[in-house]
Amino acid sequence: MAVKVLVVDDSSFFRRRVSEIINQDPMLTVIDTAQNGREAVDKALALRPDVITMDIEMPVMDGISAVREIMVKCPTPILMFSSLTHEGAKATLDALDAGALDFLPKKFEDIARDKDEAVRLLQQRVKEISRKRFLMGASARPKAPEPAARSPLGGSLPRPGDRQVEPPRIVPVAAFKRSGKTYQLVAIGTSTGGPVALQNVLTKLPGDFPHPILLIQHMPATFTAAFAARLNGLCQIGVKEAEDGDVLKPGHAYLAPGGKQMLLEGRGVGARIRIVDGNDKVNYKPCVDITFASAAKTYADKVLAIVLTGMGADGRDGARLLKEQGSTIWAQDEASCVVYGMPQAVAKAGIATESLPLDRVAQRILVELGR
Repeated sequence: MAVKVLVVDDSSFFRRRVSEIINQDPMLTVIDTAQNGREAVDKALALRPDVITMDIEMPVMDGISAVREIMVKCPTPILMFSSLTHEGAKATLDALDAGALDFLPKKFEDIARDKDEAVRLLQQRVKEISRKRFLMGASARPKAPEPAARSPLGGSLPRPGDRQVEPPRIVPVAAFKRSGKTYQLVAIGTSTGGPVALQNVLTKLPGDFPHPILLIQHMPATFTAAFAARLNGLCQIGVKEAEDGDVLKPGHAYLAPGGKQMLLEGRGVGARIRIVDGNDKVNYKPCVDITFASAAKTYADKVLAIVLTGMGADGRDGARLLKEQGSTIWAQDEASCVVYGMPQAVAKAGIATESLPLDRVAQRILVELGR
């Protein structure tokens, strides 16, 4: 059964274009369109779509207000369209706070390197977030095979029928126990659903957190500074967009800048951040695999790495390198993920030792660190 989509935008051209793209996929169908937030709320209540695509700037009622009202009256997976500007970044983060699950740039040329790739990405995002509708009071979860893809560190994503290793154990909160390992760095990688997930984790950490934290979130270049500033205002720890030459300090989190790669150089207390352009052949900028691999070289077995919600398998191969050095890898559990792609990749590969619900990740970190 096709995923039913409501397309919301005040531009008739954009409504028509998005509808054409969505309807090209036989697994998707646009059931109606709306030209402002008020109409979107009314049609969401009347039609009960599986997914809504939503513009931010609209007359009568803006997209953020519409998201808030929809989440109260008929919770539905929502994909926001955003301009790649500083103001667009702030508005998009507000929409995610309000309950939207994901976002894409409104200019299709900003989505991907070519038109066909942009079309596929939009269709894929709609299908992926539709899988969360069963948690929002809608119907059953569709089954969709994941395409094979290459990692920047080699290997491919698991395909249907691949041999599966033993999944990581799901640890009850009461059973959280410190392993006794020593750490010098915490590293967290995420993508779709990551902004809200990172906020959930980081706001629960104390200001005297004993180690530096690296954050790798798939995000456009114009968004990361605004996101870091927002987190810094909400958290007890310090949060900043990472800059080349930053010396890692305890109680501080460093967000990889969009469009760049974040590496490490040096050892232990004297380690510094290197920000580089990286290889154009790498799909993700920033890339979790690349930062995790650099952390493995710099900190060996002293890293606590966590893979949160996200599409694809970025982080799997970097996590494998960390595990080979003796570091600890955890993954977010399926139920609390917006998209169970990246955590699933490390879990299926037997790399993650624990599977954690999002609202317990911070508590588990603190127990592990003896706090």
